[in-house]
Amino acid sequence: MVTQKRTAAEAGWHVSRYNLYLPLKEEKKMAIVNLYKANCAVYSSLEYYLLTVLDELDENHPVIGRFAKRGIIANFDELAALQAGTRLSHSEGVSLTICPTMDCNFDCPYCFENHVKGFMSEEVQDGVVALAEKMIAMAKGKYFYVTWFGGEPLLAPEIIRSLSRRLISLARENHLDYKASIITNGYLLNEKNTLMLKEARVSSIQVTLDGMEEVHNQTRCLRNGGGTFKQITENLAKLDGFFSVSVRHNVHQDNIKEIDKLSAFVNELDGLSQAKLSYHAAVVSDNEASKGRGSNVGLLCIEDQGKVVLQRDAQRFAGGGGQFCGAHNMFNIGIDAAGNLQKCWEDMGNEDHGFGKIGEWDPSEPFATACKLDNLTKYLNTLQPGDDAECRECIWLPACKGQCPHKRLFSKKNCIEYKDHPDEYVRALLERMKEEGRHEKTNANGSI
Repeated sequence: MVTQKRTAAEAGWHVSRYNLYLPLKEEKKMAIVNLYKANCAVYSSLEYYLLTVLDELDENHPVIGRFAKRGIIANFDELAALQAGTRLSHSEGVSLTICPTMDCNFDCPYCFENHVKGFMSEEVQDGVVALAEKMIAMAKGKYFYVTWFGGEPLLAPEIIRSLSRRLISLARENHLDYKASIITNGYLLNEKNTLMLKEARVSSIQVTLDGMEEVHNQTRCLRNGGGTFKQITENLAKLDGFFSVSVRHNVHQDNIKEIDKLSAFVNELDGLSQAKLSYHAAVVSDNEASKGRGSNVGLLCIEDQGKVVLQRDAQRFAGGGGQFCGAHNMFNIGIDAAGNLQKCWEDMGNEDHGFGKIGEWDPSEPFATACKLDNLTKYLNTLQPGDDAECRECIWLPACKGQCPHKRLFSKKNCIEYKDHPDEYVRALLERMKEEGRHEKTNANGSI
């Protein structure tokens, strides 16, 4: 009996709904990005032709396997898989963001926090350890991750030291991989505090520079108006190889021209320091706290932010499914100095946006013990927004993941800035491929 041959279409194959295309006219080739599988590759004119006639190909045509591996064709409902995958996605551990103080020695006009003096009490610290123990028992994961935040956390080094000892011991007792990071302005990153951070196993540091010295000091200044650039960069240069440092550039219209200069400067600083330093740009946006700080804040909102976001997203290129941020994960919690529990860093110190209290909220009964349950559930329910018809039909959904839940909840849905200019995104990914090729990281099939 002869088996009747089927076409690819009859076998269920179709061109992916999440493909972006960019003709490379000079090379007579086609660049195709698949957002579901996070693959970018360049195809010959013949390969592209075969893709256009996919329905007519024999289901056993050798190109079917190659196309399927890269995700540019599929034999399943990608949207359904995307949404189901987000429901299945979960963390393999516990992540706590801890603010030993909400106070700060800086007075940055765009900061989203209203700084409050005072430090985390011993009672709240005990509550942090007790909550961590309960969350670890519930999560049954593989790691325990702590981020020190504020305010400026290095205003409270002894709290970081003391709590770290207890949390490291807890991780050891439960056979968990313990990792820690800190978000600091870098001004107090002196020898004494770096020794403390090493003892606390804080190996990852984020520090912000707003440009070169003159520009940086206009916004990243002490409360008395004093400059901070020199002290921060001297501290970074003295760090040893235990640390990796992400130098964040908060880009606004007054410092956007500093991108190239600051990026080059960070590369130079990386050569001077034993630590690993890398540059990352991020766009500043306004917020309720910053609006009350004066007229300068109005200058911090830029219209043309596409270049910054495009470069950032090209570096973050990853496949569909999963979460946009930790706010979507039940086992990712923020704790401010007063013991309020929040889902987002931008809510830290804001009791109105908190969902629970340290010592009262129990992760084994997360809904029953939340004092403001809506503040918990509304964050969790922004994960891959399945109730939004526009989002469900959008080609960008695998890359977007619904974007920032905080903005979605408290301002507006923030679609990808280059949503209507996919060519720019494809070009950015091709440039990344070239860069990785220069560093011998490009895959053998010429894709990422």
